[in-house]
Amino acid sequence: MEEMKLGVVESRFADIIWRQEPLSSGELVRLCGEELGWKKSTTYTVLKKLCEKGIFQNQDGQVTSLMSRQEFQAARSRKFVEETFDGSLPAFIAAFASRKRLSREEIREIRSMIDSYEEGR
Repeated sequence: MEEMKLGVVESRFADIIWRQEPLSSGELVRLCGEELGWKKSTTYTVLKKLCEKGIFQNQDGQVTSLMSRQEFQAARSRKFVEETFDGSLPAFIAAFASRKRLSREEIREIRSMIDSYEEGR
């Protein structure tokens, strides 16, 4: 899997696929023309790029995702923590919390997530 990063336009393109899949490549071209103002060649170029990243596939003219939006975001988050905080989730949370005061609800949600992970072990 290549770099887990999408630009603004690539993100809009990916959202079209995640929202409509499975869809034919012809339907994708039509939607990208309507929503992004793209020509057929632009749609196929960006699709090929995102297929090479392992996010989508185009098999026999049928476009589907290889990972859901949630899986993609989780992979991006893991990569960010690995690269920026040497893989330390506590270091990431400490850095985040030092700039933004966590609400009681956010703290409760984090505790609940930790508890559910502990129960799952």
